[in-house]
Amino acid sequence: MSQLNMGFWSAPMLRWAAGLIVVVNGFFPAVWILFTSLKTETELVQKPITWWPELATMDNYVRAFGDQPLLHYLKNSFIVATGATVLSLIVAAFAAYAIARLNLKRRELILTCIVGSSMFPLVTLLVPIFETMRALGWLNTYSALILPYVVLNLPVCTLVLVSFFQGIPRDLENAAMIDGCTRMGALWHVVVPLAAPGVFTAGILAFVNAWDEFLLALSLNSSADVRTLPVGITLYQGEFTFPWPIISAALIVAIVPIAVLIAVFQERVVGGLTQGGLKG
Repeated sequence: MSQLNMGFWSAPMLRWAAGLIVVVNGFFPAVWILFTSLKTETELVQKPITWWPELATMDNYVRAFGDQPLLHYLKNSFIVATGATVLSLIVAAFAAYAIARLNLKRRELILTCIVGSSMFPLVTLLVPIFETMRALGWLNTYSALILPYVVLNLPVCTLVLVSFFQGIPRDLENAAMIDGCTRMGALWHVVVPLAAPGVFTAGILAFVNAWDEFLLALSLNSSADVRTLPVGITLYQGEFTFPWPIISAALIVAIVPIAVLIAVFQERVVGGLTQGGLKG
């Protein structure tokens, strides 16, 4: 009997079990939100709970776009997330190249500081960031979110790019510089293109972080003109009511761009994560 149990809990079975747990943990909340967005409020509160919508309705999506300017929030989130991602990749590329290629003293200490800087809880940085944005006169602007998001994304983007830059042979850069290319040109025309999987991986991580961030978006921008999607979704609730089907519909709308982004660049992201792990 013990041998039978040991055979059942073999390495492949353990991998399948772990993978199943991860899939269920990751997909079940999203599937439940999707089903909730297709239910009426009456069906949502009835007992016993119905897992599948008895009569699916799209009225919640219509109300989600009608009750709040959801498209405007989507536009604001896209502008902020895209701006933060582009700037994060540019700055992180310079930092990662310096760490991977230049003969820096105490290189390991620098990497340790980069990792350590990402461990501070965001709430502890809220007041300094707020005072800085107010001193610059950037409150209620896109810049008030883009700049802090760049700072918050830099550690992970830099670490991802360092692992890829280290795996690119120096001979390729030397050959480019012999042909008349500057070191800066070698970075952008040789190193970055060869590290494309790492660039895509870092970019998607930065985009998702900026897209989902709530605390800074709530604290730095109180104007409806620059309100982002996570903050906008909180406005659907009333003083005494929580229209969960409508909120769920808005959440699905927020999830769709990220899901599409991951689906389009899935191979590059998976390849970037695995290659980065092997090279790091």
